[in-house]
Amino acid sequence: MLNDITIGQFFPGNSVIHRMDSRFKIVLDIIYVVMLFIADNFVGLGIACIFMVMVYAVSGISFRLILKSIKPVMPIILFTAILNLIFVKDAAAEPLVSFWVISIYRKGVETSLFMVLRILFLIIGMSLLTYTTSPIVLTDAIESLMSPLKKVKFPVHELAMMMTIALRFIPTLIEELNKIMMAQKARGAALDSGGVIKRAKAMIPILIPLFVSAFKRANELATAMECRCYRGGEGRTRLRVLKATRLDAYATGLTLCVLGMVIINNIVF
Repeated sequence: MLNDITIGQFFPGNSVIHRMDSRFKIVLDIIYVVMLFIADNFVGLGIACIFMVMVYAVSGISFRLILKSIKPVMPIILFTAILNLIFVKDAAAEPLVSFWVISIYRKGVETSLFMVLRILFLIIGMSLLTYTTSPIVLTDAIESLMSPLKKVKFPVHELAMMMTIALRFIPTLIEELNKIMMAQKARGAALDSGGVIKRAKAMIPILIPLFVSAFKRANELATAMECRCYRGGEGRTRLRVLKATRLDAYATGLTLCVLGMVIINNIVF
């Protein structure tokens, strides 16, 4: 399971999506999220799904990564589906299934499926941003988009740096957690057996080394930044200057067209 978590990973490439300005990628990803939440029927979700499949195809990212990004959050998705299935009622219709105090209606089935698809497409769309954008470029993009806040003395650079470092170290901490779990199993620790309380107690020998390792890595990172004379964002220059191109304009126009299609679909249907 831990090896299937791909959040925060970057896969280098030379596709159209990789070459786009990272600022536009963040904005267009936000538009895609808005697109998902304003879609109020399956046709709208279908339009968003087809659009994202096309983007993945252009990016060169393997569709296998989509499954890997979904697998860790499947418990949350199933829990959401069950809640909608049980608690969404339709007083004007007969229940499809009725057992004890639980009644399942057609409206509940449709709502459950709709929410599951929305969450799936949301995870798939947001994952593409980190797949095709390096952490350094992502930091510059976040700082650039939030630059107007500098006028009110908001620490934009420091916030962007913290967000990107946190995102960057997710795969590292997952790898460290996997090593600790393997080491504990080699020592005879029963991590996958027993009841809930026993499994919770078994996590203590894992969490303590993980926290120690995380603080150690944070200290090493702080020392490395100080040795390189890092003093925040004031007066810093960038190796790569972000520049918008026609490619970004075309991508923005296409995304807005898809958003318009979703809005028109809501009005018509």
